[in-house]
Amino acid sequence: MKIGELSRRTGVATRLLRYYEQQDLLHPDRLPNGYRDYPESSVQRVQQIRDLLQAGLSTDVIREIVPCFLGAGAELRPMVDPELAANLARELGEIERRIETLTRNRDAIRDYLAVASQTVPGHRKTPAA
Repeated sequence: MKIGELSRRTGVATRLLRYYEQQDLLHPDRLPNGYRDYPESSVQRVQQIRDLLQAGLSTDVIREIVPCFLGAGAELRPMVDPELAANLARELGEIERRIETLTRNRDAIRDYLAVASQTVPGHRKTPAA
């Protein structure tokens, strides 16, 4: 299929599909006229890439792991690979550290807002909506 059809079927802009190709995530064939020719499996591959990007993985990590997965979306299933598992464990640890930091920051801001929105004697503050 041509890039326009892949774009329509996946909801991903052609420019982004070209970027995925530049990042070595998609591998279309080239027709004699220079057009990209994507195999049917590219639809599922684009869905995998989108899912993994939404999970917070970089294109470098995705390039390494996407060939090791089958399916997409709720049907995404890994193939067993000890090196892949170690890399994913590192990525998971980093994501969890970022979540912990964001949670601490959120809680600190929430505490500050709770104190700042209390009525001060002689002044009346209205809590932020």
